[in-house]
Amino acid sequence: MSTNRSLQGQVVVVTGAARGVGALLARKLSARGATLALVGLEPDELRGVAAALHGPAHHWHADVTDHEAMARVAGEVKDRFGKVDVVVANAGVATGGPFVDSDPVAWKRVIEVNLIGGAVTGRAFLPVLMESRGYFLQIASLAAITPAPMMTAYCASKSGVEAFAHSLRAEVGHRGVRVGVGYLSWTDTDMVRGADQDDIMRELRSRLPWPSNKTYPLGPAVDRIVAGIERRSAHVYGQWWLRGMQSLRGYLPAVIGSVGQREMRRFGDRLDGMRVGLVGAGGEADEKARADR
Repeated sequence: MSTNRSLQGQVVVVTGAARGVGALLARKLSARGATLALVGLEPDELRGVAAALHGPAHHWHADVTDHEAMARVAGEVKDRFGKVDVVVANAGVATGGPFVDSDPVAWKRVIEVNLIGGAVTGRAFLPVLMESRGYFLQIASLAAITPAPMMTAYCASKSGVEAFAHSLRAEVGHRGVRVGVGYLSWTDTDMVRGADQDDIMRELRSRLPWPSNKTYPLGPAVDRIVAGIERRSAHVYGQWWLRGMQSLRGYLPAVIGSVGQREMRRFGDRLDGMRVGLVGAGGEADEKARADR
């Protein structure tokens, strides 16, 4: 049974901390007394987030898919703050559109950042989490619970990180490390707003069944994540109804397969040549960072 732990004096690492879920999570954790180590690809934004926090914080510019960079960050965080108690693998990007017309570079990058990046983060920080008997929270998505057309890369990556976290929990529990999976539906972030800029993606999402067709406010979702970190929960749900989806997930592929085919036929020729790269400001930052190398 999980019990709440004070975050006062806890050292928490958050990847993808420059904006959205990561930035607000950092602020809310800092307000509860945590020391924050922020990791991401946007140094100016990270610096701004760190400067606005209530307590000790520092930021590191690193690509979560880079083993050497993340190992260096883990060592520097330990040297600076003396320990690491919690790691939140939050960094993520997304793309959309028909798989057959997808940009292969963008499609692969979603897998790299979301899935491989989570694993690289875990590999880098697990040694220090074992020392502190800490907590590793992997942010997944509703996309891990149910498939969706036009989101092949994102669904594959989030299903992958969910499975990774469940497997990791079984491996490291005897070392005192707890592992959790965080689930979020459509939440008001740059990523979701970026996806909505495409007419087809926005229309397809609006036709999903309630309550999965809504965009949810960021604040309450992050409050739920904070509560999950305090409890070191195995499952953290950013929206209340996601917990109930777990009992339905065995039926969802068949339902989505049938409904999805109908919707794709309805879009018809509008899909021809549709190519969507990484969406939102975070996707733009990732593309810029890779171009600058």
